[in-house]
Amino acid sequence: MITLSGFTLSNYYNKVKMVLIEKGLPFVEEHCAMGGDKTEEMLMCSPLGKVPYIRTEQGSLCESEVIVEYLEALQPEPRLMPADIWGQAKVRELVTFVELHLELVVRELYPEAFFGGQVSDANKARVKKLLARNIAAFQRLARFGPYLAGPDFTIADCAAYVSLPLVAMGSKIIYGEDMLQSAGIDWKSYIKLIEQRPSAQRVTADRKRDQEAAKAARAAT
Repeated sequence: MITLSGFTLSNYYNKVKMVLIEKGLPFVEEHCAMGGDKTEEMLMCSPLGKVPYIRTEQGSLCESEVIVEYLEALQPEPRLMPADIWGQAKVRELVTFVELHLELVVRELYPEAFFGGQVSDANKARVKKLLARNIAAFQRLARFGPYLAGPDFTIADCAAYVSLPLVAMGSKIIYGEDMLQSAGIDWKSYIKLIEQRPSAQRVTADRKRDQEAAKAARAAT
């Protein structure tokens, strides 16, 4: 049995969770408090103290992309990667662009966009310039045909489903402009397509449940 550790407000946790559900692999969830103290037990599983990570009979594994590729190898069917090595490389390329060149860039805005903090005007300007460049590059790769890499649902769609809305919302809140939409990326229709999948429905329902619980807890203090 696989134990998935993390929390449902993490897009990377939800990416792994989607893959587990898509694969039909049995798993249990173990909640880790967001921003809590890192125990020695956790650091043994995830040395940087990041989520998600998994525990298996063979040991632990961290980093979401490493985990999902392990799951793909562990249970090849149903396939979430193309059969040919070129197609597999193109899926990995898309995941890299979504996570490294889009979500990780806009993540610098999260303190102000989502958590009541502040981001300097200089950093906002720098992020906006970089994000505009990277979105244009992403457009050259993404096929939306109807899925990110073409006609088949892949790991790239699991990554995009949990991260593209954050890119859109973060830029909208900070700049007053959904930079994905402004660039001509119809991400909302794409997300609606993915939402038809049971894995996406479960991930979204669990995230919303925990968001409401966290909101209620803050209101009670």
